[in-house]
Amino acid sequence: MQQIYLALGTNLGDRESNLAKAIEQLSIHCPVVAISSIFETEPWGYLDQGKFLNMVVGCETSLSPLSLLDFVKNLEGELGRTPNFRNGPRLIDIDILFYGDQVIDEPGLAIPHPRLHERAFVLVPLAEIAPTLLHPVTGFTIEKHLKDVPEEGIMLYKKNTGFTVQMEKK
Repeated sequence: MQQIYLALGTNLGDRESNLAKAIEQLSIHCPVVAISSIFETEPWGYLDQGKFLNMVVGCETSLSPLSLLDFVKNLEGELGRTPNFRNGPRLIDIDILFYGDQVIDEPGLAIPHPRLHERAFVLVPLAEIAPTLLHPVTGFTIEKHLKDVPEEGIMLYKKNTGFTVQMEKK
């Protein structure tokens, strides 16, 4: 089993319910072992849209990286995501942040997520559940990366009180 981290985001429909449904369905192939709080954030990239709810989950999986990508992309479709333009509004977005300490750069799949260390809306929830996780490319902890990005526009929406386990790199 590999430890993985996934970022979840939504800004359409019942945003909180979208996240809950995604977590429920993810657990079919990726038992969830850590869940961050939910943060409301300003849109990134394309600004003329509603605010997002963002969170990070830590899971375990036996799926290969490519199979995991297929699974999460199919799940997005099953949950109602329709094709849209880059950084546009979406019902659900699931991004693979880390797959163990592997570095993968293939067409259609880059792990770690290539821009995660630049995005506070990913780093804030990730630091909540894995502050000392080492980024395998930069060699810095998530906590260190978070100190290097501005956190404006990121507000606690709902504190997680269910899962309190913090995942760490083995």
